[in-house]
Amino acid sequence: MKVLLIGSGGREHALAWKIAQSPLLDALYAAPGNPGIADHAMLVEPNVEDHAAVIAFAKEKAIDFVVIGPEAPLVAGLADDLRAAGIATFGPSKAAAQLEGSKGFTKDLCARYDIPTGAYQRFKSAEPAKDYVRAQGAPIVIKADGLAAGKGVTVAMTEAEALAAIDDCFDGAFGAAGAEVVVEAFLDGEEASFFCLSDGKTALALATAQDHKRVGDGDTGPNTGGMGAYSPAPVMTATMVERTMKEIIEPTISGMAKDGNPFSGVFFAGLMITAKGPELIEYNVRFGDPECQVLMMRLKSDLLPILYATATGTLDRVDAEWRDEAALTVVLASKGYPGAYDKNTPIAHIPEASEEAKVFHAGTALKDDRLVATGGRVLNVTALGKTVTEAQAHAYALADRVEWENGFCRRDIGWQAVAREKV
Repeated sequence: MKVLLIGSGGREHALAWKIAQSPLLDALYAAPGNPGIADHAMLVEPNVEDHAAVIAFAKEKAIDFVVIGPEAPLVAGLADDLRAAGIATFGPSKAAAQLEGSKGFTKDLCARYDIPTGAYQRFKSAEPAKDYVRAQGAPIVIKADGLAAGKGVTVAMTEAEALAAIDDCFDGAFGAAGAEVVVEAFLDGEEASFFCLSDGKTALALATAQDHKRVGDGDTGPNTGGMGAYSPAPVMTATMVERTMKEIIEPTISGMAKDGNPFSGVFFAGLMITAKGPELIEYNVRFGDPECQVLMMRLKSDLLPILYATATGTLDRVDAEWRDEAALTVVLASKGYPGAYDKNTPIAHIPEASEEAKVFHAGTALKDDRLVATGGRVLNVTALGKTVTEAQAHAYALADRVEWENGFCRRDIGWQAVAREKV
């Protein structure tokens, strides 16, 4: 099978690494890819925003299957155009991708189909949103409606913080994503990420993870795209997984189909485990980043036929087998992230991978044959262990061998699971 992978981040490096292991694979291409992905795939040029160019390349190379990694091409309808050209594609339609592309769309779906989530209101101007905040009080959550690279959410612990977040959205801090704002109730509990594949009819539960959104140790500082993750998440017990499937995933699949937007791809459900059980914070319609990295380290099964079955409506014929070990990833980011940071800083050394540990490239490039950091989140140092504590020790030992003067990381990824294991 000839496969084209769309994307250039750490998630796509993890997908490329796993797809490349498949005995079904004849050739793997990546657009645009990154220097890490180049170890597993041929990097190719078509501009992902030019759908006609992507289709022309796929036809020229007789591509059998396209895997779309990031959310932006999905929200832009790339999967629809590829399928219309007769090319099997992993990823939801533009209509179904609204689950991530519009926070308001998802909240309305939850309201229609009794999916547990926080109470909310949608606003298209600042003053009514501020009036609602003043009436509700803090803590409260302010969300830019559209795609904001993981940074459009403010968990406001004070009324003043909430009002400032509303101003940020409507003053253009998140571009078009902030043209509408969702204000929702603060949910108290422990966050978890749950991943499940759907071909529109069948659901295949994958695995759980826990992300660390805040930039600083102890979950302090501003939200980021994610500073690290581990899998599995102990808070997601077998009972909690079963409830998530029945109360959240299955009603979403049937509701989307009923509304004329059948969902094919991966559900990435951001959950809050409250005293009442699992409640939906938000949906993403692609693998998480950096959660994908820990999932791919733990997946024993061949990924390629699972993705292909999802794309071709045959998900009932496959299963996914997981390693018992825990996996943990630490994000090495450019100093200053998630604010301003220097670009093209040199990375002098990345340690070799082993079966138990690997460094995935997220924001790197080659400039004059030197590896440099081009993004905010740059490397994902990922390791396995018999426990989260052991995986954490392995990951930080590997991270400390990376030679990059402009890099920093949190030193407490996995802290909740480590604390549980100590008890």
